[in-house]
Amino acid sequence: MKRVHFAPNLIPLIMSGKKTSTWRLWDDKDLTTGDVVEFGNSETREVFAKAKLTKVIEKPFKDLNESEKAGHEKYSSEEDLFKQFEMYYGKPVDRNTIFKIIWFDLSTNDQAKK
Repeated sequence: MKRVHFAPNLIPLIMSGKKTSTWRLWDDKDLTTGDVVEFGNSETREVFAKAKLTKVIEKPFKDLNESEKAGHEKYSSEEDLFKQFEMYYGKPVDRNTIFKIIWFDLSTNDQAKK
């Protein structure tokens, strides 16, 4: 099963339903609509939930509209967002970088045990 990792500070947002999408760059897992994936803690590698990917799109950051940004944590500026993603991926990120926007749905029946 495919696994998507999240920073520990994002896990409560996901579990509470406040975070309903994730942004990925240079996707090496070929994540697509309809996939059921495990969500893991990026530090401990422990699985904390399973989710169904309900919609997946790819486009340059500069072309994202507000509805496509909804459900993702906010950043104080685009520059801060790009710096955060550069830290995650170790590559330069800017407005022309292709972002994969992934919406997901957690199911209590499919949640992994904590």
